[in-house]
Amino acid sequence: MQKVYLDNAATTQVRKEVIERMQEALAQQYGNPSSTHSFGRSAKTAVEQARKTIAKTLNAQPSEIIFTSGGTEADNMILRCAVRDLGVETIITSKIEHHAVLHTVEELEKEYRINVWYVDLDEFGSPDMEHLEELLKKDDTKKLVSLMHVNNEIGNITDINAVGELCKANNALFHSDTVQSIGHYPWDVQEVHVDFMTAAAHKFHGPKGVGFAFIRKNSGLKPLIVGGSQERGFRAGTEPFHNIVGLEEAFVKAYEHLDEETAAVKELKKYFVDKVLKEVPGAQCNGLSADLEKSTYTLANIRLPFDKQKGLMLLFHLDMKGIACSKGSACQSGSNQGSHVLNEILEGAELDKPSLRFSFSMYNTKEELDYTVEILKEFANS
Repeated sequence: MQKVYLDNAATTQVRKEVIERMQEALAQQYGNPSSTHSFGRSAKTAVEQARKTIAKTLNAQPSEIIFTSGGTEADNMILRCAVRDLGVETIITSKIEHHAVLHTVEELEKEYRINVWYVDLDEFGSPDMEHLEELLKKDDTKKLVSLMHVNNEIGNITDINAVGELCKANNALFHSDTVQSIGHYPWDVQEVHVDFMTAAAHKFHGPKGVGFAFIRKNSGLKPLIVGGSQERGFRAGTEPFHNIVGLEEAFVKAYEHLDEETAAVKELKKYFVDKVLKEVPGAQCNGLSADLEKSTYTLANIRLPFDKQKGLMLLFHLDMKGIACSKGSACQSGSNQGSHVLNEILEGAELDKPSLRFSFSMYNTKEELDYTVEILKEFANS
């Protein structure tokens, strides 16, 4: 049976070079980065080199990069500390953010009694910029806007420059969950008015369990996790040195090959979407998935023309045929409530049809996509 992995938005295959670098670190550089002897100093030097490498690529300062366990921790840390330490009274977000943002905001609303306002979305799931401006001007409370750059389910790209300029004009802080875009798009934090960003290595062919937060200098945030002076006093806990150097290797390779890999994956996405829409009558894209400029090149969310009963078997059928994809995001795969993103942008009969997220990487081939479409066609005709 052919094996096809089309769930790269959930996690990616680790690059060979990353595995080799991590194996080397585990075998040879096993000192605690906080230790003052030569073993510890060697590990500490490598951690700080990784920080400098990431900062240089983002045009940030090394002190603005804080290593975390991944995007979820980074989102939690930034949002919680902004309310606790910076006096944020109002958070403006959308109802289709990642749950790392939505659930954190809901908890902050209960704990601190902050205001939580949701920006309107258009029919495709993109934020209404006029409504965002209205919310920013609504009152004089200190505000933070949290809008993700690339939506992890439907792939919509938010105009982060426009959001940043609105925040700047209205003296609001801006946090963006950039987990689906760092490693896939170029960044210059001196050009974009963003105060906080988040990343996870496993989204760009690195290891799981490590990521980072970009926190602009002199933000005023204080540590969320205390108990040690690691991460320049901002995050306590022994640094997972092997994961950090793995993150660095994946990050470097992602940006070294960004243009060629972007072009290759974009071609795969276009090929797949065109083929599905042509050969599975009634199939439609959700959000802006069909638009290669307004949607990320790494994923497509497709609504398939099957009734609700048949749709319940679709993901299982694909898995039995060796095809891995996702119904909504992997972070909520255990939920029986469906996708909160699609629930916001679809209605009526559209919601009864199954929607699947197919996400691509440089390791995919057109032959794999042909096989996937054939299996979808067989299922449609069964």
